[in-house]
This record gives sequence, structure tokens and C-alpha cells, in this order.
Amino acid sequence: MKHVKIAFLALLLIVSCRTTNDTTNAPKIHDADNDGVEDCRDRCPNVAGLPEFYGCPDTDGDGIQDSKDRCPEVAGSKLLQGCPDRDGDGTADIDDGCPDVSGPRTNAGCPFKDTDGDGVIDLIDRCVTVKGPASNYGCPVLPGQEIMDELNEYGRTILFDTAKWTFKKESYSTLEPMTKILKEYPDANFVIEGHTDSVGSDKSNQLLSERRSAAVRDYFISNGINADRLTSKAFGESMPIDTNNTAAGRANNRRTEVKLAE
Repeated sequence: MKHVKIAFLALLLIVSCRTTNDTTNAPKIHDADNDGVEDCRDRCPNVAGLPEFYGCPDTDGDGIQDSKDRCPEVAGSKLLQGCPDRDGDGTADIDDGCPDVSGPRTNAGCPFKDTDGDGVIDLIDRCVTVKGPASNYGCPVLPGQEIMDELNEYGRTILFDTAKWTFKKESYSTLEPMTKILKEYPDANFVIEGHTDSVGSDKSNQLLSERRSAAVRDYFISNGINADRLTSKAFGESMPIDTNNTAAGRANNRRTEVKLAE
């Protein structure tokens, strides 16, 4: 049907514009651009075009005549005024700041930036460089003071064999709930600190606290906590929280503490 319409238009443009030659009475056609559309009907008489566009061209063949085509030399869609859209995001390439990557029109066809890759765009991310869930505005969900106090209550009950860094059997009932808590806060990083009492030399206590804090860290890692989330530190006997003059005080000083990494 479309082809019939075009043919009819072409015939109409030719027939209706014919003039009479004074000497021969023969009809004469004036078509300067030789496009089959007589000049008197040709809206672009000096440039070859198509009958459906009254003699005006459609250079890229996209069905939109050049005078109405924002991208006359590159085929495109009518919805985008004849311009292409390579990434299919609804923004014409000519207006698209990222023509090969889909993005919203409100951001010039570019995807919104998400620096930390957590799925929360920087525009609304309150922690742009640290991953976190959308439910917390892109910030990591960290344990509050109550949870940290609970971890450290457990930590103070981790028992080791005397002068060693191997766990006593009863310590596993403490380590297991600690591991569970760490898993509940996958966005949080922790520092595991080892402390001793003052029995023995500074050097030996420092070494003992290093090995004990590392043992706790290794236990957590072997039970599913990402190693990148855990750091161990040791302070030997340098940071007592009680007197070292009594058995009870020394027991308090021999401890494992857990802190949030800064």
C-alpha cells in the first residue's frame, strides 16, 4: 500500500506541473535535480530527493527527510528524530554522554556513579567509598556498643593451655557464638587483641600474646570469616585492666579483646 501511495504522489507531481511549449504544444517537464519530481512541486529543486518528501532527500534512508532529521547522515528512529541510540537507553547518541553504556536520561544517558560498587549510587550513598546495603544508605552495618560488649564478654572467657596458645576444650563454647556474631556483620572489620598478665618476661609475654591473638583470628577464619576482615594485635603485659598482685587480677589481665577496625 505504501508503494502505491508513493507512486501516486510521483505521478501527481509530474502531471499537475506540466506546461505547454509555445511552438510544439508538446508538454515539457522541468526537473532540475532529475529526481522525478517537477520543480514546481519540488521543495528541494536543486537536490535530488524522494516523491514522498516532495523531492527532498533522506540521505540516511531512515524514513525521515533530512530537514527534519537531527542526524541526517546516520540512520535512526523516528522517536529520536532520526538519530541512533547504540546502547538502547532511550537517549540519542548525539545527546548521550555514554553512548555505549546504558544509563538514565536524567544523567545524560550515563549510568550513575557507584564508587564502591555496592549497588547504591553515589548520589544517595552516605558512605561513597565503603560498601554497604541500600537499607543502610550504602553504609556498612556495624555492631553497636551492646554487641561489642557481648563479644568482649566472650573474649575474656577464652582459655588457653598454660604458657601456650592452644585452646582449652571449654573455650570452643565461647568461640562458636563469637563466630556467629561476626557473621551477622559481614560489612564490619575487627581487630583481635591479645593481652597477658605480668608473670614471666616482657619478651615472652609479648610473644605469647601475639600467638594467642593470632590463634583466635585463625579460628575465626577457619570457621568462615573472611581473612581480610580480621587483624590481630598483641600487647603482652603492657595494658593491664586489673592488678597483677592477685590471682583474680592476673586472670582478668589474661584476655582477648575484640574491637572494630577503624
